[in-house]
Amino acid sequence: MMKPNSIRHKGLSFDTLAVHAGREDFQEIGVHAPPLDFSTTYPTGPLEEATASMDAMANGGPPSGSFIYARLHNPTVARYESALASLEGAEAAVAFASGMAALTAVLLAVRERGKNHVVAVRPLYGGSDHLLDEGLLGHEVTFVAPDGISAAIRLDTAAVILETPGNPTLSLVDIEDAVRQANGVPVVVDSTFMTPVLQRPLELGAAMVLHSATKFLGGHGDVIAGIVAASEEWATRLRKVRVATGAVLHPLAAFLLHRGLPTLAVRVKTAQDSARMIAERLERHPQVTSVHYPGLAGQDPQGLVGRQMAGPGSVLAFEVAGGFEAAGRVLGAVQLMVSAVSLGATDTLIQHPAGLTHRCVTEEGRAATGISESLLRISVGLEDPEDLWADIEQALDQAEPAREAGHARATTVVG
Repeated sequence: MMKPNSIRHKGLSFDTLAVHAGREDFQEIGVHAPPLDFSTTYPTGPLEEATASMDAMANGGPPSGSFIYARLHNPTVARYESALASLEGAEAAVAFASGMAALTAVLLAVRERGKNHVVAVRPLYGGSDHLLDEGLLGHEVTFVAPDGISAAIRLDTAAVILETPGNPTLSLVDIEDAVRQANGVPVVVDSTFMTPVLQRPLELGAAMVLHSATKFLGGHGDVIAGIVAASEEWATRLRKVRVATGAVLHPLAAFLLHRGLPTLAVRVKTAQDSARMIAERLERHPQVTSVHYPGLAGQDPQGLVGRQMAGPGSVLAFEVAGGFEAAGRVLGAVQLMVSAVSLGATDTLIQHPAGLTHRCVTEEGRAATGISESLLRISVGLEDPEDLWADIEQALDQAEPAREAGHARATTVVG
């Protein structure tokens, strides 16, 4: 089994590590691309050794011998987990079939006898908010603003869950302050928007960092996955949940995720440069009433960019004059940007959070976190930023209420 941090100690930069992580043994095994193992079952070998391996995996550890069965362990998935753990500076990482499967595993893993309370900082991804708010896993949840964590902590609090930057308003949370407020309660950070290129929550005191790997980590819009990086102790708990629930990542998905890691830093930084330019121009556009982006003046009052974050990222949101109808007209008018949910792909995506990704959040929850009917979220891709700006500019021009009666009547949001 490969050790996650086996090449971190060689003094490599992050960009170099992203290219080589999880590939340390390639020369030894004689390959240049990650091996892809589709096996669902494995020869068990001697029964005594197979039994020991079975016990090890059932208790959340790595196999001690035979892999036995793919729900328990897959070498392609394990290789990607090792690579991502290296990038996060973690002892281990555990991959799941989706980001929501990963969050579900976290919520189950933190539960202990007498500890069933979760403090959640809004805003969160709509699916995460819905899972917590509906109590589908039996937790009691208290939703708070970032400065309300300490007041919400109880003797039965099992975890604090936050996302920074927040989805979709890009509001920032000081992770170190959240850890201080939690006072020993494990803090789980959804760092999907940042990736380890721009933010590494474990280095700031978080117990676990969660990613919807579907987004930037995958980067090409062709993988559904989730992953959690943590200590080996937490990883053991997470693996036990995965073994029991079967929320395993398919090996082909793990292969594609690993293939995308060498370009992760390049993709994230290139898209970030474009996002900054677009956000600055949106601020000056007469049809835009507000822009949400941590890289703009006044939107990082705690000075987290440069201190806890290496940059503001490539996701931004803005509000268009004219409310829901105008937002719908913008979505219908873009020609280069793709009107679709998700984010972090090579192409630029634009969507309406209140009507789509956060529609499952209560109206009160949306209102409390600034998710208005006029808000649009853009995940900037790798296109030429001037082409992207020309596209959004012409779409905004068409969103002006008085331009055409036909536009004024259009109310359908394109999903």
